[in-house]
Amino acid sequence: MTPNLSAADLWSDVVAVRERSPLVHCITNLVVINLNANVLLAAGASPVMAHAHEEVREMVEIAQALVLNIGTLDPYWVESMKLALAAAAQRGIPSVLDPVGAGATPYRNQALEALLAIASPTVIRGNGSEIMSVAGAAVKTRGVDSSAPATDALGAAQRLVGRTAGTVCVSGEIDHVFDNHKRWARLSNGHSWMTRITGVGCSATALIGAFCAVQPDAWRATTAAMALLGVAGEVAAEKVQGRGLGVGSLAVSLIDELQLLEQPTFEKRLKLQSQTW
Repeated sequence: MTPNLSAADLWSDVVAVRERSPLVHCITNLVVINLNANVLLAAGASPVMAHAHEEVREMVEIAQALVLNIGTLDPYWVESMKLALAAAAQRGIPSVLDPVGAGATPYRNQALEALLAIASPTVIRGNGSEIMSVAGAAVKTRGVDSSAPATDALGAAQRLVGRTAGTVCVSGEIDHVFDNHKRWARLSNGHSWMTRITGVGCSATALIGAFCAVQPDAWRATTAAMALLGVAGEVAAEKVQGRGLGVGSLAVSLIDELQLLEQPTFEKRLKLQSQTW
């Protein structure tokens, strides 16, 4: 499979999300539920946040993608994620895993291993130290923040691709997307202020779920989702700074740009490189 992607290719996936409004079932963390839902809605998708054992499998049955986020773990939610992941694997819909805080505690690592034992997610997205931890590297995550730059995690991401036969995204100042066809995309959009809003990374994972629901090539879908968020965040930050405002306003402006961003701006700003690894 060719690693070549154009801005027009990725924009067509943005349009597909807007037009098809896929239902994305998110079992996410308590800190980011509202932002994740609003990001999905702004991009054109339809979010549902359901974790009750009594309905989680049925919700997977009607969804077009499943997103799992381990940010605020407890045993009940871990069991919900296991049930949902098994149902998604059985049904054949894409699943996206965000290993928030991987490496921070033994319990968090055990929960991730339990999930990976059930099924390999279609996509795993995390920061540098999270990806390194999931891949088995000896690294200590700083709470839910990365203790390692994305560039330190590239080898770990490739090893994780080998384990899951799926797509792995390492996010950071530059986002890296790898898959088992040896394709590697690098995205250089975004703004440093995006790291000062709780849940932007988690929202990236939710967006990947929406894009995987409309684009069967998970590597391309992941690249498109990260591209949309990066460009939207970049535009939003410039507008907010131009008005002399701060990161609180950026959170609102980011959601606006996900809804209002147009193709000429996206294609002009996109900073994408793709190759094989």
